[in-house]
Amino acid sequence: MTNPDRLLVDISALVESGQSNQMSLTVVVGGAVITGRLAPEAVWRERVSEVLNDSDRLGPFSAVFGAEPAAGGPEKDTENGPESGPEGGDRGGRGEPPAYLHFHLARILQGNIGIPETGGMYRVAIEDVSAWTVGDVSYSDH
Repeated sequence: MTNPDRLLVDISALVESGQSNQMSLTVVVGGAVITGRLAPEAVWRERVSEVLNDSDRLGPFSAVFGAEPAAGGPEKDTENGPESGPEGGDRGGRGEPPAYLHFHLARILQGNIGIPETGGMYRVAIEDVSAWTVGDVSYSDH
């Protein structure tokens, strides 16, 4: 979508506010169907960092996700706070609306199968969502 869907932005803002982490959502992005539960960006980053840290090969990358999002890279921006940075954080700057959805326990649906079976961590630009619905789409784990 050229202009992000205002409803999705509002849903993401509510999740980011910490008032709810129980919102399940299914989105279509670039032809892929992703279904799962939304998480605040800080929780999503922490979980990705933990998973990477447990990996022998990918451990060094955990620091990128463990850091507060900030302009220009993973270092903390003490002047503008954790919501600054056009690419790193969920918002383009302080007071701007969320630009991304952060999924955890999510699956990409392929036919009647959800992959990965254990659920994954996905970050989706709201402006790239072409269709969406509230809730998880049913699939078979066979």
